[in-house]
Amino acid sequence: MLVSAKEMLNKAREGKYAVGQFNINNLEWTKAILLTAQECNSPVILGVSEGAGKYMCGYKTVVGMVKGMIEELNITVPVALHLDHGSFEGAKACINAGFSSVMFDGSHYSIEENIAKTTELVNACNVLGLSLEAEVGSIGGEEDGVIGAGECADPNECKMIADLGVTMLAAGIGNIHGKYPENWAGLSFETLAAVKEKVGDMPLVLHGGTGIPADMIKKAISLGVAKINVNTECQLAFQAATREYIEAGKDLSGKGFDPRKLLAPGFEAIKATVKEKMELFGSINKA
Repeated sequence: MLVSAKEMLNKAREGKYAVGQFNINNLEWTKAILLTAQECNSPVILGVSEGAGKYMCGYKTVVGMVKGMIEELNITVPVALHLDHGSFEGAKACINAGFSSVMFDGSHYSIEENIAKTTELVNACNVLGLSLEAEVGSIGGEEDGVIGAGECADPNECKMIADLGVTMLAAGIGNIHGKYPENWAGLSFETLAAVKEKVGDMPLVLHGGTGIPADMIKKAISLGVAKINVNTECQLAFQAATREYIEAGKDLSGKGFDPRKLLAPGFEAIKATVKEKMELFGSINKA
C-alpha cells in the first residue's frame, strides 16, 4: 500500500540521511525503482510530474499501476506516490486519484497567493492523511516548461510557508533541474543554514539531485535535507544503455527487437543508478 512521506522523512531528518524521490516515466521505470528499493530495504518516493502523468494516461492509471505493482512484486518497504511540481489544479486531481503525497509549487506566485493556495491544500491533505510539499524560491533549469534560474529562497518566506503546516519544504539553494552547466556556482549552504534556522525541524527537499557532487549532497543532508529528487540521471543511464544495445546490433539478432529484450539493459541501468543514489543518500536498510 501507499504511505504518506511524512514518517519516512521525519525519520530521515532525525537519522541524518535522505530518502530519494525517483521520478517515474513508464512501467519499466516504476518496476526498476520499486525492485531496487525492496532489494536495498530502503523507503522510496515515486515522483510524477504533470507531464509524465499525462504521458502515462492520467493519474488514475499511474495509481493503478503502482498499487498493482506493489502487490504483485510483494513490495514491503514504505512507498509514497508523489506529484512533483504540481499546479494547484494538478494537486487536487492527484489527491482525488489516490496519490499519497503531493507537491504544490506556488513559487512563481506572489508569497501571499502561495500562502493562500498552500493553506487550502494543507487542510485537504491533513484530513486525508497525505503529505504535502511546498516550494519557495524557484529551482533553476527547466522542468515541464517551467524555467527557473537557480535562485535562492528567502528564509523569511520559507518560515511563512513552513508555519502553514506543510510536511516538507523545497527551498531554492542554487540547485537546478537537468544537467548542471560548467559555470554552476554550487549549492548555497549559507541559504540552506539560514532556512534551517527559520523552519526548525521541517524536512527540507533538494530538487535537481542529478550532477550535484557527492560531498555537497552529504553536506546538504547534514544541514537538514531529508528528500532528494533524481530524474535526469536515470534518464541518461537508460538512454546510454539503450544506445549501446542498438549500436552493438543486438536488436537485429534473434528476437532482440522484442521490447522486453530491447528495454532490459536500460531497466538494469536505472536499477544501478537508483542503488548508487540510495547508497549516497544513506537510506539503505532504513525501511
